[in-house]
Amino acid sequence: MSDNEEVVEEYEEMAFSLRDYISKFLLCVFLWLCDSEEEAAEEEQGIEEEVEEQEEEAEEEAAQEEGNPAAEEEPGEEQDGEGEAEEGEEEEAKPKFKPFIMPNLIPPKIPDGEKVDFDDIHRKRMEKDLMELQTLIEVHFESRKKEEEELIHLKERIEKRRSERAEQQRIRSEREKERQKRLEEERARKEEEEAKRRAEDDAKKKKTLTSLHFGGYMQKLTEKRSGKRQTEREKKKKILSERRRSLDIENLSQEKLKEKAKELWEWMYQLEAEKFELQYQFTRQKYEINVLRNRVSDHQKTSKRTKRGLRK
Repeated sequence: MSDNEEVVEEYEEMAFSLRDYISKFLLCVFLWLCDSEEEAAEEEQGIEEEVEEQEEEAEEEAAQEEGNPAAEEEPGEEQDGEGEAEEGEEEEAKPKFKPFIMPNLIPPKIPDGEKVDFDDIHRKRMEKDLMELQTLIEVHFESRKKEEEELIHLKERIEKRRSERAEQQRIRSEREKERQKRLEEERARKEEEEAKRRAEDDAKKKKTLTSLHFGGYMQKLTEKRSGKRQTEREKKKKILSERRRSLDIENLSQEKLKEKAKELWEWMYQLEAEKFELQYQFTRQKYEINVLRNRVSDHQKTSKRTKRGLRK
């Protein structure tokens, strides 16, 4: 596995873990919102109870104030003597108001003669929580978008490197083909020189044989052989002339030159393919011949052993 593939896998693992973490975080935020809704409902219920208590106390005070004027119509002497006692009894009869204190919360001020819109308070709180959640989600998606962009950039670099490697491999293969072609041409040239040398040697031998007067039969035989060789050589030259195409590129335009080069390349590719197939066929036949020879030798050995056993 290459370094780029390992980096890609690390990025994918990091993205997967980050997505898992964000999903858990969003679940916690959702649960926190549910808890905050329950707390807000409890706060609203406590505030309503507090308002009801204040209204009940105000009604009791109004009822006591209505009873006080009837007591004030008695003689002034009784009022002077019993005034302080009545005030003490009234203070004891009044219920002591204990304000409801929420921890870490400040109850809203209730305006006189107006109703408190708890729905509005709850709606504002929900809007605030929703805005916070939206900001968190936006931050998450921005980070995710950046990670995806980095991953795409990394994949593009990997693809670019792969294409560069493929191009290098193609250039290397073309150079190897050119080298093989040069070797084949050099081998063919050497074979041709060797054939010429052998032909010259044969000609010298023929001259010496004719000079020694071996007779007409030998002369005729040599002539036949030379005729056969000449015909084989002519066949070879004919085949080579058919395969070697003339270029004729003197009066060609640029487009036609490109087409000619493409045609020559395709023709060379076809020859290389035929050569490869022939080489493969030759090696295969050679392998089969060796296998058959081994089988024949094994069979001969077993047959000899059986014959020896029968003789014994």
